[in-house]
Amino acid sequence: MSSYKNLDGTFKVESATCKYTKDSIISDFSYDTTVVEGNTVKPQTTKMQFKTERKVGKTGVMLVGLGGNNGCTCVAGAIANKLGLTWETKEGTKKANYWGSLLMASTVKLGHDKQGNSVYTPMSNMLPLLNPNDIVWGGWDINGTNLGDAMKRSKVLDYELQTKLYPYMKDIKPLPSIYFPDFIAANQGERADNVLTGTKQEQMEQIRKDIRDFKVKNGLDQVILLWTANTERFSAVEEGVNDTAENILNSIEMGEAEVSASTVFAVASILEGCTFINGSPQNTFVPGVIELARQKKVFIAGDDFKSGQTKMKSVMVDFLVSAGIKPVSIVSYNHLGNNDGKNLSAPSQFRSKEISKSNVVDDMVASNRILFEEDEHPDHVVVIKYVPYVGDSKRAMDEYTSEIFMGGKNTIVMHNTCEDSLLATPLIYDLVILGELCARVQVKREGETEWESFHPVLSLLSYMLKAPLVPNGAPVVNALFTQRCAVVNLMRACLGLAPDNHMTLEHRFESTLAELSAESEHANKKMRLS
Repeated sequence: MSSYKNLDGTFKVESATCKYTKDSIISDFSYDTTVVEGNTVKPQTTKMQFKTERKVGKTGVMLVGLGGNNGCTCVAGAIANKLGLTWETKEGTKKANYWGSLLMASTVKLGHDKQGNSVYTPMSNMLPLLNPNDIVWGGWDINGTNLGDAMKRSKVLDYELQTKLYPYMKDIKPLPSIYFPDFIAANQGERADNVLTGTKQEQMEQIRKDIRDFKVKNGLDQVILLWTANTERFSAVEEGVNDTAENILNSIEMGEAEVSASTVFAVASILEGCTFINGSPQNTFVPGVIELARQKKVFIAGDDFKSGQTKMKSVMVDFLVSAGIKPVSIVSYNHLGNNDGKNLSAPSQFRSKEISKSNVVDDMVASNRILFEEDEHPDHVVVIKYVPYVGDSKRAMDEYTSEIFMGGKNTIVMHNTCEDSLLATPLIYDLVILGELCARVQVKREGETEWESFHPVLSLLSYMLKAPLVPNGAPVVNALFTQRCAVVNLMRACLGLAPDNHMTLEHRFESTLAELSAESEHANKKMRLS
């Protein structure tokens, strides 16, 4: 009887819980949770209001690693979509799209109509969101190649599309970037022809100036920085060096060796009041950077784009554990031939990636003490190899071995060919769009008079990240479905709508099904008469 319908146009919530003003959407929301105290379980309701600013300011995004595969593909994709480009391939005509973007290409269930049909709408339709077509792009790279030639070098996009985009890309040149050779693989030295000089303090001040100049030149309301450059080795967290906000600032001024380029960029961004997002696995956000972000009330988010193999892993392990199946061995092998793979061929940089890939199953395993004892984990191995020939077309092979009923074994083997940058680029759009939205949302709990913004550590962006950074005391959630629900239900809360709980009780009882059937017959009769 029931089917699916799509609502593509704008909509308005008619409810006492949602009020639209010229500047804001203000909603009343009941946040229902369950508190467990020993063997006692208590439902708990917190009354709160959400306020969402409706105007999306003019936004610039500065990418660290602008000339890399991700950076130039990101800019190229936005230009192609803005121009509505089409191009020919051996499979036929292709058209620019934002497929792979959670916020631009997925839909969410809004509700159901009177006949019981589920009504879906684009996620981008839920609230006023930044459109990648409107973003002003810029940034830095240690290699000075213009983006047109960088696009050709990357070999990511189809040839005819490259030809159409080249006139729009050739005049975009990365700003000189920070290059600390100790933090990235030695094989990157041959690319480093566009680097800043001077002390670490002087280089940070230049980055801050670049941000200010970019903002003024383009008449921007806000700038967001995102690291999509090389994976660095982990920084040693040392007392007196990077453990507090004061110490990290002093360490940059003193030129301390354990301050990485990504950390200098993060500090510069925070001091300029700009959200900073880390798309690589290194520990950019040492304790001092997090403390500085909290002091300055500036958003930070990380770490490491979750695009291919790890995204599948966060789905697969969640499925296995939720189904009462015990994964005991997870072996993941990758090989790729782009510059990311070349950089990761060095042991220290690989270790950063290994850590971010390995921790993705921890919360799911810890959730089931029937299957796993305290501190018990599956064997988990990650291997990455550099194979130049395959270029950006990364190969990922996974073997999941599980224990099942009565001592049985189950093995799932998966082969995943990932167009690495074409999977990562939509995540850049999503991180920027969601990060910008969070800056326009505030909450006020019942009895309070002041509106409160999100914690500076934006854990809501976890869906796009392998190793989600969360505030101290908050749990790390890696399960993909749970992460997505958090984003969708926050949007619903901003509209005064209850979370989508998937109970669909209207389809589970004779009485409610009879009501839906009668409503459907009435609607069909009206349609025939008209």
